[in-house]
Amino acid sequence: MAIILGIGNTLLQDEGIGIHLLDYIQKAYPHWEQQFDIQLIDGGTLSFDLLTLICSTQKLIILDAIRLNQPAGSVYCLQDQSMDQFLAQPGKSVHEVSLQDLFDMSRLTEQLPEQRALIGIEPKTIDWGSQLTSDVNQSLSEAGNKVKQVLEQWGVIDTPVQSLKADRICSTYPI
Repeated sequence: MAIILGIGNTLLQDEGIGIHLLDYIQKAYPHWEQQFDIQLIDGGTLSFDLLTLICSTQKLIILDAIRLNQPAGSVYCLQDQSMDQFLAQPGKSVHEVSLQDLFDMSRLTEQLPEQRALIGIEPKTIDWGSQLTSDVNQSLSEAGNKVKQVLEQWGVIDTPVQSLKADRICSTYPI
């Protein structure tokens, strides 16, 4: 089974990228959970409760805000060792429990997912508000397509899945 885990705080604008992206994917690809061995999970702002989930799969995609000092809305896809190296850098997580903490614990129990990816978008504003900024909102479609590409690469999705245009999904994410 592949797990797609969205993390973030939707009360802090672009800090909630992972949750908004997960919602976008659920609307763009509503058949994934039924047609393929995929589970979509809202991880909120992370906690140690997610350790069991992370250790239960060999294929894990995490959706989150990523700061690499690029223009707001830039989309990133870090896999396996590249993801590990990124997470090992201090100050990369704004969450109470960092992804690095959870991955370190899964390594200690020898249950680190064999295939893992971090797909994220560069945030513009992390401040009170429940809506993504325009730059970030416009990147949801591209980030959703990155998720699809990773799943195809891993063999989770074995038939081509058509991408939907963002403006056809719902009015929550107008482009």
